[in-house]
Amino acid sequence: MNMKKPLSFILVKPSGPDCNLACSYCFYTRNEAYFGSGHIHRMSDEVLEAMIRKSLGRPGQHMGFGWQGGEPTLMGLDFYRRAIELQKRYGNGMRVSNSLQTNGVLINDEWNEFLKQHNFLVGLSLDGPAHVHDHYRVDRGGRGSHAIVENTARSMLKSGVAVNAISVVSDYSSQFAKEIYTYHKSLGFEYQQFIPCIELEADGSKAVAGYSVSPEKYGRFLCDLFDLWADDWVDGKPTTSIRTFETFAEVYLGRVPSECPARRTCGEYLVVEHTGEVYSCDFFVEDAWKLGNILEDNPEEMLNGYRQTLFGNMKGRLPDKCLKCSWLSFCQGGCTKDRLRDPQDKRFNHFCESYKMFFAHADTRFKGLMESFSKTRN
Repeated sequence: MNMKKPLSFILVKPSGPDCNLACSYCFYTRNEAYFGSGHIHRMSDEVLEAMIRKSLGRPGQHMGFGWQGGEPTLMGLDFYRRAIELQKRYGNGMRVSNSLQTNGVLINDEWNEFLKQHNFLVGLSLDGPAHVHDHYRVDRGGRGSHAIVENTARSMLKSGVAVNAISVVSDYSSQFAKEIYTYHKSLGFEYQQFIPCIELEADGSKAVAGYSVSPEKYGRFLCDLFDLWADDWVDGKPTTSIRTFETFAEVYLGRVPSECPARRTCGEYLVVEHTGEVYSCDFFVEDAWKLGNILEDNPEEMLNGYRQTLFGNMKGRLPDKCLKCSWLSFCQGGCTKDRLRDPQDKRFNHFCESYKMFFAHADTRFKGLMESFSKTRN
């Protein structure tokens, strides 16, 4: 008998695909055509209220809201003050948390004060030092955004905001694992997250976009990054958090991995767009995976409905090559998006060879690190 999935997280796109930067590799701004180009996309108070009211009210349980974009700070601070007000009104004894992913351009002292006061966990998009970050993260005039984002990073860290560095691994940045890792540490980031880029050209040719990282380059990046991370362990513990490696560590320790790409199935959360329309995943904001509308439908029912279950189980439909792989327990076929968007073979993860390269390099040392970590827990 299938257990009913608890509603515990909603990924919110309050400004839809709108952004004040024009990063070359951004996949979400392509959704402008889907929602209608030529006008501003903003979540109404009606949608905001319905989403929060319908998501809360279960005493003793936890509910998280992740505010992303586009660029979610385009909504302005008053929108988030209103969100906090509604969360308090409808919380009814629930533990409620908020996270925000931002390019950092609009963040100022007032934002920092608010984010710290309300315990937001912030993911700041920062690809590395200037030559790496500005390679693709530019404004609409083609100017690099590094200087302002670095200033934002320093101000957030100084203000005590809980902030992580989130970096896209592209064809260019994949060459500079040590430089990026060292740079983030020099700023004071104890938490770093790296997301490999695989997108198709926007012209409909089904060719891999030039800024995407190749399997070989991403594999080498992971190996180099792992060595840097492992070298920094002290007394059986890491001194820097890297989410990818923490996910693998959970598997080594026999735990359920926290990241959905490493699970057998996905579909554990909902995406609510600015319109109130609800989707299976932010990589699949399209009609095929539209679950309903938050104004009209129950979020728990959408999460446990046929279409979302179908989406989640799609991840586990793997070919024999994957099922026989010795590393299956770590990747579980990877993110569904990384399979379906690979024009070479949609059955396999685009980064399959990357992970094979990585585990061949890191397995023995990773096991040793987990042994030392376990001893510190006893």
